[in-house]
Amino acid sequence: ICVNAVVAERPDEKPNIIFVIADDLGFNQIGVNGDTPIKTPHLDALARAGIRFTQAYAGNTVCSPSRVSLFTGRDGRLMENNSNTVQLKDIDVTIAHVLKQAGYDTALFGKYSIGSQMGVTDPLAMGFDTWYGMYSILEGHRQYPTFLWRDGRKLRIKANEGGRRGAYAQELFTQHAIEYIEQEHENPFFVLLAFSSPHAELAVPDAYLAPYQDVFPSRPYSGMSTGTPSDKYAWYYPTPVDNPHATLAGMVSALDDYVGRVVAALQAKGIGDNTLIFFTSDNGPHDEGGGDPKFFRAAEPYQGMKRDLYDGGIHVPMIVSWPAAISKPRVDASPWAFADVLPTLAEVAGVSLNAVPRVKTNGVSIATLLRDDPGKIPERTLYWEFGKQAGDPNSGIVGEVFQAARRGSWKSVRYGLDAKVELYDLDLDPGESKNLAEQFPEIHQQFVELFEQNL
Repeated sequence: ICVNAVVAERPDEKPNIIFVIADDLGFNQIGVNGDTPIKTPHLDALARAGIRFTQAYAGNTVCSPSRVSLFTGRDGRLMENNSNTVQLKDIDVTIAHVLKQAGYDTALFGKYSIGSQMGVTDPLAMGFDTWYGMYSILEGHRQYPTFLWRDGRKLRIKANEGGRRGAYAQELFTQHAIEYIEQEHENPFFVLLAFSSPHAELAVPDAYLAPYQDVFPSRPYSGMSTGTPSDKYAWYYPTPVDNPHATLAGMVSALDDYVGRVVAALQAKGIGDNTLIFFTSDNGPHDEGGGDPKFFRAAEPYQGMKRDLYDGGIHVPMIVSWPAAISKPRVDASPWAFADVLPTLAEVAGVSLNAVPRVKTNGVSIATLLRDDPGKIPERTLYWEFGKQAGDPNSGIVGEVFQAARRGSWKSVRYGLDAKVELYDLDLDPGESKNLAEQFPEIHQQFVELFEQNL
């Protein structure tokens, strides 16, 4: 049984696909996932009308390897570099390449950050017909950028020059995505809308900040304003922030509003029913530039945050909406990860990966879950590996290698090649607080061998 059975009723109407990815958004930072004080009514409504996956995982615990995993359908076992220095190679096959095989128009709006050279691994070279946004990883650190890119051409954002804040990056990405959706398309389209928020720097238009100004205690972030770094990330985020808690909350609510605008544009055009929408995050919440995931309990009920391989660093929100195929809303606890997206969209679009040159994926299609009578995906082992850079988070020098794996409810982590391999039962202990390695030596040994095999 596969989702193509749904599409087959209208063989000429493959679904439009919109994949929305936030940057450093924690599992518990949207309302429908828990008890956050941050208001996300549009995302909550999308989840309540579709599928809310509660056991979905990012490709890694930091941006670049997570996105390469998403783009190529590979987990850490097939990736040569699992640090934040990884970039796409010209030989790589991406989701956009695969969907072009099915006749899709393809577009990217927002943060890219995984290309090494314009014309070689930029979005146009990696399967997208058009793109608008940020090219490099450090460009993604600015919420009011002085330049962006469109199809390889650098564009000045004059409204942000001279220290002005006139054009918010996330709103620009949304506006361009909506303009693309509103165009006439002879083919189905694939839109990757990659927000660079709520990643630091912390900044948001006043309209989204105002509702939270008097809600949270104000603990200013000084950045580099005193001449002394306020934290280890201040060099990257030197601008002070008066109320970081309210600002971050406003950033999340802004994303929620932008997703609502995209959904409204689809409905206004009459194509909402047969558009498949994903919403997720590239990894867990951050503590940079004034961010405080502990204050918001941003990863609850999971332990850890960005740069951790405990679930708080990789267990992400995942909402899927597709009214033409999903008319009975549900919560689904099937474990899956970013590497599964490429084979899933290939199946949805009717593409046999066996016919796609150079494709290399170890993901599994979860298309059978995207329907009212879901099938089951086979139990397998999910795997993550993170090369943590030494000293500065962008030093380029890998200092430690972390590993994690999950099979069924069993989760194992190793924080360093000389560290002990820990074992947890996520059904009983989602916060990974009770190491069961000694109680279950046979299961523990299986993970030890897996980790050794994948060094």
